Amino acid sequence: MRGPARTHAGEMRRIAAALVVAALVGLRPAGEERPNILFIMSDDHAAHAIGAYGSRVNQTPHLDRLAREGAIFTSVFATNSICTPSRAAILTGQYSHVNGVTMFNRFDSSRTTVARLLQAGGYYTGMIGKWHLGSDPVGFDRWEILPGQGAYVNPILYTANGEKTYTGYVTDVITDLALEFMKSRPRNRPFFLMMHHKAPHRPWEPDAAHGSRFTDRWIPEPETFWDAYDTRTDALHENQQRVAKDLTRRDLKLQPPPGLAGAALTAWLTTKPDSVTTTENGKTVTLTGEALVRWKYQRYMQDYLATVQSVDDSVGRVLEFLDRNALAKNTIVIYTSDQGFFLGDHGLFDKRFMYEESVRMPFLVRWPAVIKPDTRSDRIGLNVDFAPTFLDLARLPVPADMQGRSLLPLMRGKAPADWRTSMYYRYYHDPGDHNTRAHYGVRTATHKLIYFWKKDQWELFDLVNDPFELHNLYGQPGQEKLTAMMKAELLRLKRAVRDDDQLASEQLPNGVDGTVAALRGK
Repeated sequence: MRGPARTHAGEMRRIAAALVVAALVGLRPAGEERPNILFIMSDDHAAHAIGAYGSRVNQTPHLDRLAREGAIFTSVFATNSICTPSRAAILTGQYSHVNGVTMFNRFDSSRTTVARLLQAGGYYTGMIGKWHLGSDPVGFDRWEILPGQGAYVNPILYTANGEKTYTGYVTDVITDLALEFMKSRPRNRPFFLMMHHKAPHRPWEPDAAHGSRFTDRWIPEPETFWDAYDTRTDALHENQQRVAKDLTRRDLKLQPPPGLAGAALTAWLTTKPDSVTTTENGKTVTLTGEALVRWKYQRYMQDYLATVQSVDDSVGRVLEFLDRNALAKNTIVIYTSDQGFFLGDHGLFDKRFMYEESVRMPFLVRWPAVIKPDTRSDRIGLNVDFAPTFLDLARLPVPADMQGRSLLPLMRGKAPADWRTSMYYRYYHDPGDHNTRAHYGVRTATHKLIYFWKKDQWELFDLVNDPFELHNLYGQPGQEKLTAMMKAELLRLKRAVRDDDQLASEQLPNGVDGTVAALRGK
């Protein structure tokens, strides 16, 4: 869409959003005090790097406290495992193909967002930290954000009125600003604060204090670290996010030769080394082959986990502030990440794929007034559920065009009888970063089907007997009925979420028409 048509569409969205907001102004609930909502989100924090989720690689006492004193959700997933689309889905309650952010598109700020609705519904709203949506935040009484990815050290943050360079480490700066927001809030309104950390996003640069805690620590390798991708599609073989081959000298914090600058320095830092000279036990050694791969993993994980530790300490500071200021009881604290991340799983270090480590999001919630300690939910939740959940918590209506549903019943320990039993995923960026191929798929509680549509290749996994997704069952004898059922569910979900562009413009995945007809008895 170009020119006048695009302008008209944007104007229509602005008008629609304004009408929704105007309607909400008159619907502010009276009577019982509504809860404050503190939404803490990190970037690329894998659930399996949190103690409460069974981490084998680190300890996170403050995040574990949230789980212990509230609820832990074990099956919350990103519907498109990449930063910008996930953030748009969280704000709008809509899938990527509906909210318009499928890759690194600029978010259309004329759209209705949960922030605008909460603000109109009487909440004092704030956004502090990493935004990463291209356009400036709308619907916030106060916002201060990093430009793009932002910097780990002495970060610049900007507002509608200008920018400021802060001295210090980015996690600490964001925490300080978030605490100041809560201290200076108007006392006659509940608050909604989105506190978004940069950490632990690449290039995983810890501050000295946290970095020193992991410098000499040995991190166990995941069970699938040496995965050879047998039985899997070409897409996994072609990816370029491997610990063995694709970490750069900058990622590994190697020191450049003296005198390098400008383009030469950039070229040196972005090179992927096939040998590294280092010191071990007082001796200089040159690492290659398997020894180099193991060293790269340790270097990557030491830095990654150190940045995670800064986030955990930040959560501790926030919880202490809430306790000290009598805010804990009626403040909902939610911790999540914009998606998961590979921690050497399958030999990888990024996200994007529909495999478990990439799509699973941590989701911890504490609300002492309502949620019982040690509550656990294994039901499927999605990032498109977050916006409806915030509105439900605020006792405000959820717009009909939001595609998620409130997680509040699950927080209360009472799953509705009609709660979803499957979820739809779609990743678009092809070939894009890391050469990760476009795909979509369906996940149930027990199985997963992935279709790499540009390659016309499939993967089918039994998540009960093969939780690490090592054995592709697609096309194997005896899997015909399961395959047909999963394809039918995939088509049902595509239609349910209105992702029908491919159904109209491309050939349906092999066997779907016949499968649906057979299931319907036609």
